[in-house]
Amino acid sequence: MSLKHQFKLLAAYNRWINTKVYKAASDLAPMDLAKDRGAFFASILGTLNHLIVGDTIWLKRFATHPSCITSLREVVALAEPTSLNQIVFDDFSDLHKHRDWLDKQIIDWIDELSDGDLDYTLSYHNSKGVFTRKGYSSLLLHFFNHQTHHRGQVSALLSQAGADIGVTDLLVLIPEEPDI
Repeated sequence: MSLKHQFKLLAAYNRWINTKVYKAASDLAPMDLAKDRGAFFASILGTLNHLIVGDTIWLKRFATHPSCITSLREVVALAEPTSLNQIVFDDFSDLHKHRDWLDKQIIDWIDELSDGDLDYTLSYHNSKGVFTRKGYSSLLLHFFNHQTHHRGQVSALLSQAGADIGVTDLLVLIPEEPDI
């Protein structure tokens, strides 16, 4: 399986698991979503907003790749996040709609990448203003890993609140291979 197909799998997983997370979270009261549970970003709502912030920052960086100018143009038009703990959406319904939209942008963007696009070196300034040059495919791996890391936290926070998102393993989406 090519590297692009691996990223397509990760993009599909991202959408699938976010659907499950938001379904479980939608059963909670706004007070339970906003309750400080001692996580990096305090609450379920805070952590879900952090994922929006992180994804937005990275997608805007990825959009500077010559092949991504069109596929990520709507993301580029979004306001620049002001901090990693910014609450972009305090209304869960608005947050959920934006997450669905952002996941579609990610799927479409990955679909449009070629294997050759993944060999690109991306130059950008990190959140502290430090100039950095790193391999595009390695940064994509970081992007998806960051989502998984914080969704794991959300899963624990949802569990503390009495909500179960069910199976979360990527393994569920990996297709069976035929017998040889």
